[in-house]
Amino acid sequence: MTVRVRRAFEFEAPAERVWEFISDPGKRADAISVVRDYEVDGNAATWQIDLQLPLVDRTATVETEDIEREEPRYVKFVGKSSVMRVTGEHRIEDTEMGCRLHNEFVVDGRLPGVERFFKKRLDTELDNLESALRRDLELPA
Repeated sequence: MTVRVRRAFEFEAPAERVWEFISDPGKRADAISVVRDYEVDGNAATWQIDLQLPLVDRTATVETEDIEREEPRYVKFVGKSSVMRVTGEHRIEDTEMGCRLHNEFVVDGRLPGVERFFKKRLDTELDNLESALRRDLELPA
């Protein structure tokens, strides 16, 4: 089973400022609540995520890497681990008042319960991403 979530955010801010945030693997990782620690190396990051599954209560290492970048509008990353594969895409488009950020996350679990774990959390994680971006842009929540 695959979990997929799509959502768009509107910002009264220049697209370039949103790009500064969303193209930074560290800022993206920092916004995700299940990421307990991370290390950034260029356009890649290693996440340590907390998983609380019926058969597994542990930290998993996820190696992420930006696999597509079209500055300053689009970034796609893939994260791989022994328990899951995650893909995230972020596309920025101009609007009359600023810009819109389209987001899509896909999680494919490799252990039972991983999809259920993320299905319950992906909406909240997108809320966290939007909140972190608004704080970075110094915009009201």
